[in-house]
Formats: sequence, C-alpha cells, structure tokens
Amino acid sequence: MAELCLGGLYTSSLAGGVSETTRLLAVAHEAGVRWIDTAPAYADSEATLGRALGELGTRAEDFRISTKLGGRPQPFDPQDAAALRASVEESRKLLGRDRFEILHLHEPDRPRQYRWWTSWSPVRGPVLDVLDDLRQRAVVERTGVAGTTVTELTHLVRSGLFDAVLTAFNANALFREAAAELLPAARERGMTTLVGSILGQGCLAKRFDALVTAPVSERPFWLAAKRAEQLAGLYRLSERSGLSLPELAVRHARQWEVNLVLVGARTEEQLVGSLAAWHRGELPADVTEELDRLAALLPQRPFEEPMILPLGRDYDGAGPANVGAAVKVGQGD
Repeated sequence: MAELCLGGLYTSSLAGGVSETTRLLAVAHEAGVRWIDTAPAYADSEATLGRALGELGTRAEDFRISTKLGGRPQPFDPQDAAALRASVEESRKLLGRDRFEILHLHEPDRPRQYRWWTSWSPVRGPVLDVLDDLRQRAVVERTGVAGTTVTELTHLVRSGLFDAVLTAFNANALFREAAAELLPAARERGMTTLVGSILGQGCLAKRFDALVTAPVSERPFWLAAKRAEQLAGLYRLSERSGLSLPELAVRHARQWEVNLVLVGARTEEQLVGSLAAWHRGELPADVTEELDRLAALLPQRPFEEPMILPLGRDYDGAGPANVGAAVKVGQGD
C-alpha cells in the first residue's frame, strides 16, 4: 500500500511560513507521516522546512527528505555542473541534512523550462555525472526525475538512469494519464514511484458550479465540454456519497499502485482533514466505479489545456503554435 507523505510547496512563505510549517510537521509526525518532498523551486520551502525541523528536536530525525535540482542559482544553467553541485550543498545547508533519500531532477521533461539534456537519445547531460558522484559519496540514496508530462517522463524512465519518478497532475481521481505507460514502465524497473497534486492544486478540492454548468457560450473559452461534464459529475457524486471533494481525492489516491502519495497542505486544518480521509481507507466500490466512469469521459487532456485548471482565475490562453517545432505555422513547404 502507498505511504502518505507531505508535499513541500506550501511548507514555505507561500502559506504560513515557519510557524505553520512547524505545526504541520508536528501533526504529521504524530500521525506517522515520515516523508517530506521539497524543492529549491518551491519558494523558500527548503529554508522554511529546515527551520521548522529544527524546532522539532529529536523528532526531526524520523523524517526522510527528498528534494530536487532545478531553478537555483539564478540564472539557472543546468549545463553548469559546478552550479548544480553548489545547489545540492545549499539544500543540505538549508535543510540541515547530510544526505537525502531522493534527489530528483525538476522538470527534466520540459526542455523549454530547463534544458538538462545535450541529447535525448541516448539521454545525456552534465547532470548525470553530478548524480553519479553524489550517489557514490552517499549524499543521495536514490536519484529521480520529477515532472508533469507522461510521454517524455516515460522516455527518461526507460533510459535506466534513474531510481525514482515523481509524476504530478497525471495521477488523481479524474486525470489518469500516468497509468497508461509511465507508472507501469517505472514498476517494471523497480523504481520508487511518487504521485503528487492529487487535489489538482485545488481544482479537485473546490466546487465551481457556476462555471462548469453555465451554457456553452458562457463557459471559460478553454473549458472543454467533456471536462465540464466530468466536473459537474464529480460534484453530484460528492453530494450523493456524502463525501467532500478533498476526501474523494485523497481516498481515491490509495488505489494507485505506487510507493508514495504526496499531499500538500497550507494549514494544520487541511493536513488533519487529509490524514483523516486517508485513514478511512479506500472508497466504496460504487464510488470508485463512478469516478472511473467520469475519468473515462476524457482520458487524455484536450490539446493545450492548462496543467492546473484555471477555474475562477484569469487565463489568457495557450502559447504560440508549434513553439517547439522546427517549422513555424505558415512557413512549411
């Protein structure tokens, strides 16, 4: 069975800072949570966690920590091996740890964000030597890749170069893309598997009835009809089952055949709620069947649908067409 862990995005100044993070860690420890995932790109999460862990005394030693490479220092150059090593040393200093259970490469699947690779086939880049060195020196136990795509991450998994994979936004109650190839490929290789964003950064934790039930002419321009149908069905299921949206999402995550499920929490109250839902066990069969039906309405994301559904937020639309292609639109033969 998967282990529930604490995602570190909001153990930072993005939420309650050191004081709230200290309370979150105390609650997590009492509940038996023993894993925290963070990253340099999560605002000041590493520094906040380090200070909060210091407040816990000897209890801090019970936590295992995974962090990432990516985004530090600025401007970030993933081809600069010396800077990568310096970033790991900064993580060790901020978190007060000599070693990490996993060191992930952050967004190795998005070269327009971080250009980690000098070659995709075979996978090559200066960071691979850095990771080998860190593993040999026992600074990291395992190395991994943490991203938000499925096809590109699957390619990296199949390279055989990494020990772990973290997928976000592709393994939750309504978004199942990671189940087709990514997670099976990782399991075949005996990799540690982690799933994040089981609440979809809030889009599966709150209701947006006015948006998803509005006439087509009044819906957000990016919202596909099937996605609106899905969300409306999810809200009806919540009412019918008497289970809140967060509880549906958290309990559904228990059924994923993975090692670690990350749950983010801004407040102690949110974490207590997630822990309570997790410990209630898997969802009833009829609820699971309905979630499966809803997920099947739209098994793949519509092209250029935002990774985080911008329900109730301003969104200007997708980027330039064929931004990654060799030939721009209108300039072909």
